[in-house]
Amino acid sequence: MANKNNKVKYNIKNVYAAKMAETVSNGVSTFTYETPKPIPGAVSLSLDAEGESSPFYADGVVYFRTVTNNGYSGDLEIALIPEWFRTEILQETLDSKGVLVENSNTAESVKFALLFEFDGDIKAIRHALYNCTASRPSIESETKEDTIEPGTETLSLTADPRSDGLVKAKTGDSTDAATYANWYKAVYVPQAGTPAGGK
Repeated sequence: MANKNNKVKYNIKNVYAAKMAETVSNGVSTFTYETPKPIPGAVSLSLDAEGESSPFYADGVVYFRTVTNNGYSGDLEIALIPEWFRTEILQETLDSKGVLVENSNTAESVKFALLFEFDGDIKAIRHALYNCTASRPSIESETKEDTIEPGTETLSLTADPRSDGLVKAKTGDSTDAATYANWYKAVYVPQAGTPAGGK
C-alpha cells in the first residue's frame, strides 16, 4: 500500500484567531475561546521555541538534563491586519467617526488562540497555539516605483504555555475526519486517551 503520510510541508495559509478567556474557581482555571475569525493574507510565520536545557554533571558526564518548554515567540507577516483584530485583540478603539485610535492608557492586548495550516504533499497540517499575545506592529511603507510592491504588516507573537501547561496542538496522520474538518469552527480541546493505532 502506498504511503499516505506527508513527506514535506510548505505554504502557510488559513490563519485564524480566537479570543481566549480564563476564569478561576477554587484555584482551578477554565479556558474558553470565542469562534475563530480569519486573518487573511498570510505571508510568513516564523516562531522559535523558547526554553532552556540545563545539564547536571556527575561521574564526569551529563548525568541528567532538564529541558523547559516556555512556548514560542516570533513573527507573523500578513498583507494587512484586519480591523477586527486591531479592535478586539490589540485593543484599538473606533471613535464615533469610524477612526481607529490607539491610546497608551488602553488595556494590554487580549490573549488568543492562533490557528493556521501548512500545505503538505498529501494533506495540510493544521496547528493551534493556545495562549498567544501580539504586540503592536511597526508603521512602514515605501514609495511607488515602476512596479507596485505591496507592503506587509508584521505581528510579533508570543505563545506561552497556559496555566495548565497546554502550549500547542497539530493534526497528525491519524487525526479523525471530523476533528480535521472542524478545525476552524471552534478551537480544538485536547482529548484524553490513545488514538486508534497509537501506542
